[in-house]
Amino acid sequence: MEWFEYLSFGDSGWGDELASGLGITLSLALVSLPIGLALGFAVAAASVSERPVPRIIAFFFTTTIRGLPELLTLFIIYHGVGLLISKTLKWFNPEAGFFELSPFVAGAVALGLVFGGYSGEVLRGAWQALDKGQQEAAQAIGMNRLQIFRLIEFPQMLRLALPGLGNLWINLLKDTALVSVIALSDLMRIASVAVGATKKPFLFFLTVCLIYWVICIFFEWCIAKMEKRANRGIRAS
Repeated sequence: MEWFEYLSFGDSGWGDELASGLGITLSLALVSLPIGLALGFAVAAASVSERPVPRIIAFFFTTTIRGLPELLTLFIIYHGVGLLISKTLKWFNPEAGFFELSPFVAGAVALGLVFGGYSGEVLRGAWQALDKGQQEAAQAIGMNRLQIFRLIEFPQMLRLALPGLGNLWINLLKDTALVSVIALSDLMRIASVAVGATKKPFLFFLTVCLIYWVICIFFEWCIAKMEKRANRGIRAS
């Protein structure tokens, strides 16, 4: 069949290129995730701080990130940060060449910032939902703040925040398609190149749709298993 020839592996088809693009897509998502989670925890901690300055910084960060379109955030990081680094290098060394930020690095940072902005609110809500009596009881038996967070608050936060974080992870997987506009050869860009070469938009875009759908279904299954494990021993209300 003609569609099989276009999607086959080898010189005659685009299967190799699509598989390579899928690898870059998954790699980008997996690199962006820890960046976003680290930012999310930092933002959540600042949001529940008793000091006003961290709360103001967290509020400014979350409102800015959530108020900007993801594509605009990507452009700001890719073009703006790259230009800023170039200007800084030329200030120290006028003979320095132009610095171009890697599309993969720019994509990972931009998606990490977006994930951090949203996950910070999810984690803040989970943190504030914890029973304050547990913290007071832990302090009464001599536990310090770090022990309270690591042994008591953190496991419960993850259980409460897991559904929201799971949804953000699925959104992150789909948002990786945005990096195709900065010339990163992810799954979406490879499909666009294949469409330009073969004039078969329906075939390749439908194939990419199915690939994203399968990936999301797989991770939704994984998240459901994680939620079930996290809620073991918890009596349903």
